[in-house]
Amino acid sequence: MIQKKGLKIIPLGGLEQIGMNITVFEYDDTIIVVDCGMTFPGDDMPGIDMVIPDVTYLKQNISKVKAFFITHGHEDHIGAIPYVLAQVNVPIYATRLTMGLIEHKLVEHAMLDDVRREIVKYGTVVDYGPFSVEFIRTNHSIADAAALAISTPVGTVFHTGDFKIDYTPVFGDVADLQRFGELGKEGVLALMCDSTNAVRPGFTMSERTVGRTFDALFAEYSGHRIIVATFASNVDRVQQIIDTAYRNGRVVAIDGRSMVNVISIAAELGYIRIPDGTLIDIEELKNHPDEKTVLITTGSQGESMASLSRMAGGIHRKVSIKPTDVIILSSSPIPGNEKAVSKVINELSMKGAKVIFQDTHVSGHACQEEIKLMYALLRPKYAIPVHGEYRHLMAQAQIAQSMDIPKENIKILKCGEVLLLTQDSAEVVETVTCGDILVDGLGVGDVGNIVLRDRQILAKDGILIVVMTLEKYTNSLLAGPDIVSRGFVYVRESENLMEEARAVVAKVAADCFDRGITDWNRLKSSIKDELGDFLWKRIKRTPMILPIVMEVEV
Repeated sequence: MIQKKGLKIIPLGGLEQIGMNITVFEYDDTIIVVDCGMTFPGDDMPGIDMVIPDVTYLKQNISKVKAFFITHGHEDHIGAIPYVLAQVNVPIYATRLTMGLIEHKLVEHAMLDDVRREIVKYGTVVDYGPFSVEFIRTNHSIADAAALAISTPVGTVFHTGDFKIDYTPVFGDVADLQRFGELGKEGVLALMCDSTNAVRPGFTMSERTVGRTFDALFAEYSGHRIIVATFASNVDRVQQIIDTAYRNGRVVAIDGRSMVNVISIAAELGYIRIPDGTLIDIEELKNHPDEKTVLITTGSQGESMASLSRMAGGIHRKVSIKPTDVIILSSSPIPGNEKAVSKVINELSMKGAKVIFQDTHVSGHACQEEIKLMYALLRPKYAIPVHGEYRHLMAQAQIAQSMDIPKENIKILKCGEVLLLTQDSAEVVETVTCGDILVDGLGVGDVGNIVLRDRQILAKDGILIVVMTLEKYTNSLLAGPDIVSRGFVYVRESENLMEEARAVVAKVAADCFDRGITDWNRLKSSIKDELGDFLWKRIKRTPMILPIVMEVEV
């Protein structure tokens, strides 16, 4: 069957999940890519540092790939850039603060001189073959966020990026609603709209409302040291904390590697204003009275190695929690992080600190009424929900229907599906390779499903190592079997079990030798099967069993 000509939209991440946003747009022999994010590993990925998208499709079509266009500087939109550009090195376009954060990553990976970077302003239009991409001002929880109007031969596709409508933003101007309306009058073929808060009715509160909450809290706890934990990338939130601290005569210290990096970049580029004499090094906290200090730190999501978690656990080298401290968690738990956040709150409370976590955060994502406004202004023919779990995408679809988008014109995609878009049709025509690439230390993709499964088994039931020494040629047992347990049972308290296990292994080895089995793989397999059955019957556990057979010549 000959496939008809049209625009291909291929999400390689960011659907049915929070994070790892990356979308491919392809027409004829030209591909452009919007965003290139990562996501954090789940509890079922022990030892993994981050998860990045599988870009096999881009590598297979590398001659077509022309550029990356980035909507804003959050990790779920820029975190995978160094890893992906190492394989698909093409120019990258972003606004000023977004590019500053990207460049910091490229410096860390020694790639800055290898990547062509273009800083764009709002209103800039970048042309690549059949594509014209316009950057349009929008609001989010980080400055310089942009929506993208992507003009193609079949029509205009509008990608909101992450957004909300904030009529009183802390930095910059309100979203360019006038331009949205102009595009709507000109005609928008498809709207790809942020779905993260599509399940929430009403409007998202302005970021400035958090500033008023800080003012009240600082006044109420004027005699206490205040520690505020928030997202490192929420520059507007940090600005408001600094402003409130300055008005209350407090100095501010910053802790956490990502927080220090982001604030340094934002201050250097002029996106955050720090009054003279307000910012001090964390080492200088001890030189100021507690009631005259504020500490801004990472760890609002309960991350085990983040600064706040280390303070809560009493292992932070520079800050010890005091009973007089007031700790403000200025973020909402990301789905899946609730237990980790609760653990940190409990540990801080046990040290006597006052922990405040309600009404200290507003979202950076549009709720239902703002999403409706986007549909009303743009009047798209097709709706393609993006950015969110399946329930979020479904909620976006329901909003689209309420705004008179026909049900058959709403396309909920899965990662890897190829949506072929023409002026009068939208259909999924094929699927391409997509998935998760696991990053562990300096290793990228070297931890696959088998290694991950082994780690899960080790984390669940531990390992037993069975060591035997045989005489060469005769296969006589010279030493062992010895059994080493790690994460399975405490050997000193399970001596009887371990003796029985040794007897099982010795019997299996003897049976194999009696039957003339000299293939070590068959011997190891028999040991694993018989010992595994024995342990399951005895204590209902299934540890990893690793037989090691050594041969020596006597």
